[in-house]
Amino acid sequence: MTVHFDQPTTGRDAGPDSRTLPPAPAPTLASGTPQRPFLRRLRHGRPEDPRWARPAFLALLLATAVLYLYNLSASGYANSFYSAAVQAGSQSWKAFFFGSLDAAGAITVDKPPAALWPMALSVRLFGLSSWAILAPEVLMGVGTVAVVYAAVRRRFSPAAGLIAGVVLALTPVAALMFRFNNPDALLALLMAAACYFVIRALEDGRTKWLLWAGAAIGFAFLAKTLQAFLILPPLALVHGVCAPVTVRKRIGQLAAGLAAIVVSGGWWVAIVELWPASSRPYIGGSQNNSFLELTFGYNGLGRLNGDETGSVGGGGGGGNGGGAWGETGWDRLFGSSIGGQISWLIPAALILLVAGLVATRKSRRTSATRGAFLVWGGALLTTMLVFSYMQGIFHEYYTVALAPYIAPLVGMGAALLWEKRDKAWASLTLAAAMTATAAWGYVLLNRSSDYLPWLKWLVLVGGLTAALGLIFAGRLGRRMALGAAGLGLVAALAGPAAYTLTTVNEGHSGSIVTAGPAVAGGRGGPGGGGAPGGGGFPGAGRNQQGQNQQGQNQQGQNQQNGNGNAEGQQGNGFPGGGGFPGGGPNQNQQGQGQNRQNGDGGRTGGMGGGGGVGGLLNGASVSSEAKKLLATDADRYTWAAAAIGAQNAASYQLSTGDPVMAIGGFNGTDPSPTLAQFKKYVADGKIHYFIASGGMGGGMGGSSDGTSSRITSWVEATFKKVTVGSTTFYDLTQKASS
Repeated sequence: MTVHFDQPTTGRDAGPDSRTLPPAPAPTLASGTPQRPFLRRLRHGRPEDPRWARPAFLALLLATAVLYLYNLSASGYANSFYSAAVQAGSQSWKAFFFGSLDAAGAITVDKPPAALWPMALSVRLFGLSSWAILAPEVLMGVGTVAVVYAAVRRRFSPAAGLIAGVVLALTPVAALMFRFNNPDALLALLMAAACYFVIRALEDGRTKWLLWAGAAIGFAFLAKTLQAFLILPPLALVHGVCAPVTVRKRIGQLAAGLAAIVVSGGWWVAIVELWPASSRPYIGGSQNNSFLELTFGYNGLGRLNGDETGSVGGGGGGGNGGGAWGETGWDRLFGSSIGGQISWLIPAALILLVAGLVATRKSRRTSATRGAFLVWGGALLTTMLVFSYMQGIFHEYYTVALAPYIAPLVGMGAALLWEKRDKAWASLTLAAAMTATAAWGYVLLNRSSDYLPWLKWLVLVGGLTAALGLIFAGRLGRRMALGAAGLGLVAALAGPAAYTLTTVNEGHSGSIVTAGPAVAGGRGGPGGGGAPGGGGFPGAGRNQQGQNQQGQNQQGQNQQNGNGNAEGQQGNGFPGGGGFPGGGPNQNQQGQGQNRQNGDGGRTGGMGGGGGVGGLLNGASVSSEAKKLLATDADRYTWAAAAIGAQNAASYQLSTGDPVMAIGGFNGTDPSPTLAQFKKYVADGKIHYFIASGGMGGGMGGSSDGTSSRITSWVEATFKKVTVGSTTFYDLTQKASS
C-alpha cells in the first residue's frame, strides 16, 4: 500500500470535520449475525491494509513473546530486591498496596509500587516462581511492540509499523528489561502509550485522547516517579501548537490532561501521605518517612544534580566531567558501557527525524504526520538530554526508556523517504542513515573483539553496499530497490539482534544488569551488581572473560552451571580504588560467595553468608542449614529475622518464605527502624534472629554512628551468637553469656 504524505488519503490531516472514511458495512457470520468490529479487526486488520499485514503483525507479536520467554527462568528471582516485595505483596494486601519489602510491613522499596502489582498478582495466581514474576514483564514488552506498531501504522503503512516493531523488539536493553523485574518495563510501555494517545489527539482533536495520555503518564509516575514526566514538555508543546482545534480548546485539553495525570498518579500519593505513619511501612529511600521527600529528593532532583541523601555516592560533574556514575556529556549514551545497550540506531533515528521534519515543512499546522515526528522526536531528544547530563545515580538499563522512541522514528522515516525515493534528497538521506548505522554498528561490535569477529564486517560491508543501492533506489527497478532496502535492514539489525540473542541466552541477576556481551571499558554479560535505581556500585566493569573488576585488583566470576546454579565471587573495590564512595582506602580484600537457585528458580547471590558487600549487590547465599534455622518457630514471630540492607533481607525472605526485616532499606542508610524501635520489637518478641552484616553495619554511607551501626553494635553486645556454616546469626531471644 502506498501512502501519500502531502495529501492525506483519509482526511486525517484535514482537521476534525473530515477525519474518517465512511464506515464499511459490518460483515456477517454464516448465521447472519453481524460480526463484531473488534473481532474482525483483530483477525483481518483494517480494510485498507494488504492481506499480509495482519498475519505479519501477529507473527511479530508471537515472535517477540517467544524470544523474550526463551530461557526466562535462567534469571531466577532476577533483582531479589523487587522479588521480595512481590512475594510480600502476594501474601499481604497491605504490603501489596504500599510496596513493602516484607509481608509484615517494615519498609517499602524506594519506588512507588505500580510496577510490582502485576507481578504480585501473578504470584498470587500461580505461586512464587521465576516465571510468575517475570512473565508479566514479557507481556509488557509484547504490549509495547504492539503500541509502537499501531502508532506508526496509523500514519504510514503496515510495513513501517513492522519495521518499528522489529527494531524495538531487537533492541538489546529492551530484551534485557522486558525479561527483568525492575520498574522500567512498565514505564516504557506507559510512555509509548502516552505518545500514541497524543498522536491520536493530533489526528482528530478529541479530548478523550489527552485524558488517556494523562492517565498513562500519571500511572507511569507510580512506576518510577519523576522519570515519567520527562516527556511532558514536548508532548504538551506539540499538542498545544499542532492539534486541529482552536487555541482555547487546546488549552482546555492540556488542562484536562494535567488533571488526568494528577488523578491517575496522585490518588496513591494522597493516601500514603494521609495514612498515619505508625500504621504503614516506612517509605524506603527517604530520610523522613515521606514519599514526597523521596520523590523530589532521592528519586527527583538528586538524580539531576547528584545530591542524593542516603545514596552510595554523589554524581558526576557537569559538562564532560566524570563522577561516581560515569562521565556526563553529549556522548554519554555512545560510550563503551552504554553504547551497545541502546545506541545502534540512534544516528539513523536522528537523521530520519530531521528528514521527516524537512519533508513535512510545508504541511499545514495540523499535519498529524509532522506531529508524529515531533512527538516521538521530542520524547527522544528530551530523554537523551537528561540521561546525558544527569549527575546522580545512572545505570545502563535506564536507557530502555529510549527504545520506544527510537523505533518509531526509524520506521516512519524509512517509510517516508522510501516513498519519495525518486527525489535525490530522499535517496541520499536514506543512504546517509544507512551509512551511519553501518559505521556505528562496526564501532560497537569492534568493542568486543572476541565476540563474533566476522559480524562487524558483515554489518559494515553489507550496510555500505545497501547504502550505495539506496542512492539509486529511484532509478533501479522495484525488485532491485527492495533488495537494497532488505539488505540494509538486515545489516542495521544484525548487531543488535546478536546482542539480543546473547542477552536472552543468559541469566541476569542482581541490581545492575547489562545486555549483550562484555565490552572493553564497560560492563557486559550476565549478572551484575549494584542498586536498582538507587544504590549500586558505580564504576564497575567486566573484562572479556566475564569477570567483575571493581576498584583496584578486585576480581570475581559469575558462572552459569548446567543445573541452573550460579557460583560467583565478588570484589569490594569502588570508584578510584577507594572502597565505598567517600570511604577509606581500599584494602585489596576479596569476598567470595555463591549465587544459588532457591525454590522455584529463585536466585539469591553475592558474597558470603552474611552478605557483606555482596549482600548489598546481589543478596546473600542461603544455605539449607541457615534456612532450617530461620524456619524453626518462624510462625511465632512477626519477622523471622532482621538484616542490614534490603538485598540481604530479600535473600533470606525469598529462601524461607517468611518475613525478614530490612534494616535501613536498600542501602542500609534509611533511619528505620530507630534503635529504640528495634529494641521494642525485640522486647515484644517480634524478631527471632539478627543476621550479621559482615562489616556492613554502617550501611552504604559507612557512618559509624548511623542507625544500622547502632543496632548492630547493640545486638552484638547483647545477644547470643549462633554460627551456621560461614554465616553468623544472633538469637534475639537469648542474652549473651558473660
